[in-house]
Amino acid sequence: MGRPNYKVGDMIVLKSGLTRTAKANKRCRISSILPNDHGHVQYRVQFDAENFERRITEADIDTGESPSRASPEAAAKSDGAEPWLKFSSIKIGK
Repeated sequence: MGRPNYKVGDMIVLKSGLTRTAKANKRCRISSILPNDHGHVQYRVQFDAENFERRITEADIDTGESPSRASPEAAAKSDGAEPWLKFSSIKIGK
């Protein structure tokens, strides 16, 4: 339970009962990964129709309907995004 199964930017589906109405859209995007709370992975998520973020735990995610996290290599190849921190560009003064 200690390691996150999803990464920032993943679209997930929440279990029923966590949104106000049954007809509400349960799909949201992970905006950040929070520190563990007693061994439970926590995420900050945001729905498209809302302008605020919610805190959920790994247990709140419907793993049957949410796509499993792809390997980091496959995710990097698929979206073509570059990391925001490039270690080769860091210069250390001596």
